[in-house]
Amino acid sequence: MVTRAEPGSQPRLPLSRERVLRAAITIADHGGIESLTMRRLAEELGAEAMSLYYYLAGKEDLLDGIADAVVAEINDVVGTIDVPSAGASWKTAVRRRILSAREVLLRHRWAPRVLETRTNTSPAVLLYYDGLLKLMRDGGFSYDLIHHALHALGSRALGFTQELLDPSAGTSDEQAAAALESMTDQIPHLVAMLMDVAHDDPGSTLGWCDDQTEFEFGLDLILDGLDQMRTTT
Repeated sequence: MVTRAEPGSQPRLPLSRERVLRAAITIADHGGIESLTMRRLAEELGAEAMSLYYYLAGKEDLLDGIADAVVAEINDVVGTIDVPSAGASWKTAVRRRILSAREVLLRHRWAPRVLETRTNTSPAVLLYYDGLLKLMRDGGFSYDLIHHALHALGSRALGFTQELLDPSAGTSDEQAAAALESMTDQIPHLVAMLMDVAHDDPGSTLGWCDDQTEFEFGLDLILDGLDQMRTTT
């Protein structure tokens, strides 16, 4: 399908599913996932909204598509990593892979929320995990221990963590702080912790307290534990 150019204007590029998804990612990168609608996407492409349904079954298909595209970008990045992974080197190789995936997600901060809501596991995600398993097999892990490892890593294996507590969700930082202070008598230890560890580093976070230091702390803790199990089981 080719979009028609207005008289006197430059011919528009023909639409394709790939071009539609790229435009959707651009919108989400600049305005967040909430800004991505079929109408807004059509405006970005200079097309009629109904014409997008030639390439997309609907909003869920759009979200599936952009999630796949981001993971495909991750696969392209980690595919260029060339470091040893045999024996004890597995940990460095896995750490490098996961932190490289995280760098991609930091360019698409909306992506973790979309990935969390997908009900179908895409070939791109399967390819990513297959590469991760290869590194662990190179390190001498049994498939049984790898299975436990993936449960321990959870979403961290793809470069992000799911927030346990986010007191600022749906509110401003000031409103969240006031709400916490009002509950000091009821939950003093939780309030003290949340007030102490709240972060304000938008350049390195994918969530409320998911900053780079904390992400790497958790990742290293898991990888160190797995390395001990690798050599004792």
